Order: sequence, then C-alpha cells, then structure tokens
Amino acid sequence: MTLTASPPATALSLLDQLKQLTTVVADTGDFQLMQRYQPQDATTNPSLILKAAQKPEYRALVDKVKQDYPHVGVEGWIDHLLVTFGYEILRIIPGRVSTEVDARLSFDTQATLAKARQLIKLYEQAGVSRDRVLIKIAATWEGIQAARQLEQEGIHCNLTLLFSLGQAVACADAQVTLISPFVGRILDWYKKNTGQDYPPETDPGVLSVREIFTYFKAYGYKTEIMGASFRHTGQILALAGCDLLTISPELLEQLQSTSGQVTRQLDMTTAATIPTVKRPAKVAVDEASFRYQLNQNAMASEKLAEGIRAFVADTEKLATLLAA
Repeated sequence: MTLTASPPATALSLLDQLKQLTTVVADTGDFQLMQRYQPQDATTNPSLILKAAQKPEYRALVDKVKQDYPHVGVEGWIDHLLVTFGYEILRIIPGRVSTEVDARLSFDTQATLAKARQLIKLYEQAGVSRDRVLIKIAATWEGIQAARQLEQEGIHCNLTLLFSLGQAVACADAQVTLISPFVGRILDWYKKNTGQDYPPETDPGVLSVREIFTYFKAYGYKTEIMGASFRHTGQILALAGCDLLTISPELLEQLQSTSGQVTRQLDMTTAATIPTVKRPAKVAVDEASFRYQLNQNAMASEKLAEGIRAFVADTEKLATLLAA
C-alpha cells in the first residue's frame, strides 16, 4: 500500500476508513487530545494517568482531588483521580472509558473485587452509569476470577496485559466484556529474542490477535477483542475489522494525516462460519491448565510479569506525586 501524507480534503484519511471497519478507541489519559480524534471509547492505565497528571494543564485537577477529599489518604486520592480523569473523558466521548484496578492487587481476587466496586461506586456518585465504565484488570488467574464475579454484578471488565490464547479463552469463559491483547509488546519480545524485524503479515503480535479473533468467532464467544499497544500504523491496519483497536494519540495523528486504502483484514462472518472440522482446537480453561499453558509460553509469562511490574512502579510514582 502506498501512503501519502496530508490527504486532500475530499479523500478519507486512514483513520476515517478504519472507523468504518473497527471501533476506534483513544489510548490516553489526556482528554484534551480526544476532541481532535473523536474516538468512540477511551482507555487509561496507571502509566497514562501518571503522564497526564504531570502536565501543567492538569495540575488543577490533581489539586482539586486533594482539596475535596483531604482525609482519604494517598490510596483514596489515587481512586478519586482515576475517576476524575474518567469523568472528564466521558464528557467528550460517546462510549466507555476503561479505568484500571491497582496492579499491586493482580494476584488477589478479593482485593481486586473490593477495588473495582469502590471505583464503580465513585463513578456512580459522580452521576456516571456503570454501563459507561470498563474496569481494567490484569489477566492473571486471580484477576480473571474477579472479573467473572464482577460481570455477574453488572460491573463490566476489560482484561489487560493479555499475551496468549490461553489467557484470552479463560477470559471468554468468564464472560468478561472485553479483552486487550498487547500487540506491540509481543512484537518487542520476539524482536529482542530473535534479532529479527517482522512485517505486519508475519508480526507475532498481529498473528496473536488474529488467532484469538478466529477462535472467539468460531466458537461464538461474545467477549469483545480490542487490539492494544501498537508500535506503528502497519500493525493497526493489519487488524482492520477487529472489534476494537485502542490507539495512542501519536498513531491516531499519523492515521488521520495519511491517505491510502484500508482493507478489511478480520471478518466476523467468515470466522463464525468455519466448518466444525476446521475450527481451532479447544483450549482448556481450568486453573491448572491455565497456569501450565502460561508457564510454557515464555513470551506471555515474561511480558505479563513485566507489565504488572511496570504498572506497579507507575502507581507508586503517582502515589508519590499525590503525597508531595
């Protein structure tokens, strides 16, 4: 595909064409940027909120949280700040915002449940319906079991830090609303460990999402698939037709300022009509099988642990910022 910068006024940009095939989600905590790209939904995480909270234009929000809730302590300030950013984002977008549970709770089902319920309570106190919020939880076994319970309570979940089909199928079995396979981080691991570069058609992250998409549609799972963590627009265009794609402001800008032809790469109808004998092999979803499959997948187990550590570090930096 030949790409040309700055499309003519009469031509649809890559972003406009992509929106016709896929729900586009903004991957940022900077809600001022969202008015430019007009996404349907938005996702946040501790790293994105930390980045936004350090910007001068958001200092007033940080100060207001501390002033309005002087007695809740640092952990309470973090919860209120997450919800405050989410509330402001929902004033701009028509759809849903994803707000993440503290990554330090990734291996504690009961603590994850308590934190998720607290975040939803704060949203509802602010006048936001729980249908407009996705609670983001790391796709550990404990996190998936928490999400199973939360979905039964009408609290919708986005399972994140997802790197393998085994994680994805366990989430679908738990009937979670949405999963976020991390395309770019999968590619990072393979590039580091093989020394090779990968075009979109052989990109391991792209292939992972395609595998999950085919499996879900072939077996009729309702869980939505949202490709995440992209390194370049080629990965995004290689997944055109996926249920959702969450995209950073930098890549949204590239897509919006570039013309060309976007072709559907994933088709739900095609995947859903795969003959029974040609469907992917069923994946076991019990705890022992989940843990064994994850352990045997070096990329998935390493990137999951690394991702949790990174989110924990940024949560602690955010706590330090609020305590200052």
